[in-house]
Amino acid sequence: MSRFVITTTLALGLALGAVGSAQAADNKQVFDFYCAQCHGVNGDGKGINVTKDFATDPRNFTIAADMSKRSDDDIRTVIKDGGPAISKSPLMPPWGATLTAAEVDGLLAYIRKMAK
Repeated sequence: MSRFVITTTLALGLALGAVGSAQAADNKQVFDFYCAQCHGVNGDGKGINVTKDFATDPRNFTIAADMSKRSDDDIRTVIKDGGPAISKSPLMPPWGATLTAAEVDGLLAYIRKMAK
């Protein structure tokens, strides 16, 4: 009986770990597809679409001091409704009609982990 419990517990733990890893990979894929063009693959604000003609630099997610000033609600709002929703750049597009609530929350978690 105890061998069964141990085996089942280990299998469940491995399965949950795989789900967590898959979710992290999904968050990265969403970021890479929708955000990295401006914010950069590392979140440093140096994406391939950024030119000297941009009116403002995209947010650098790697600076912990700056990111700590941003609430989760503000980040969710800007992802869903775009920059103007929180008096920021209109170059930040709204993704609320494109991304699910789970994807927005996943992006928030992924962005928070970039802060150093």
